[in-house]
Amino acid sequence: MLKPFSSPLRHRRQRGTTLLEVLITIVILAFGLLGLAGFQTKVQLGELESYQRAQALLILSDMTERLNANRGDATSYVSANVTGTSDAQPVSCSTLALGAARDICEWSNALKGNNETKSGASVGSMQGGRGCITEIQPANATTGFCTPGIYRITVAWQGAHRTVAPALTCGSGSYGTDDAYRRAISADVTVGLPSCF
Repeated sequence: MLKPFSSPLRHRRQRGTTLLEVLITIVILAFGLLGLAGFQTKVQLGELESYQRAQALLILSDMTERLNANRGDATSYVSANVTGTSDAQPVSCSTLALGAARDICEWSNALKGNNETKSGASVGSMQGGRGCITEIQPANATTGFCTPGIYRITVAWQGAHRTVAPALTCGSGSYGTDDAYRRAISADVTVGLPSCF
């Protein structure tokens, strides 16, 4: 039986192709891994934004319930000052009497994240948490003009990336010159007047 003719020259020409294929595979794999790393970074930013929003919703709900529970004194919650980060509220609210002043102090500590600490730093809330309570419509018990009081509770914090600045003004200018990093959510509380029914 005859063996097929093979030239040593032909084998020499094919020796480098395997190495070239390996190099191309490594380059493609490197680009894939870089894309995966970028995707992972975006996922972590999304998780941070989601966590902060969840914390803001809990804190907003807390103050909404506090104001609802103390409807007769709802106007005492209204303030021109921003509550939370950089305010003058004490760390311990136990010396304050029950009511609006104590509720606002405890809300301030929740906005600052003082309820949870790690290595002495407050980590239980959003970054730069601030809150505002404003009166949208004053209560009016005058005959014929009976209107309930409407109060807006807003929670603002600093986001991880730029987006459209919210229309709510709470915390505006508190997160640098660019308001596109500010996030804000709000809830309106309507306090009815039983004497009008």
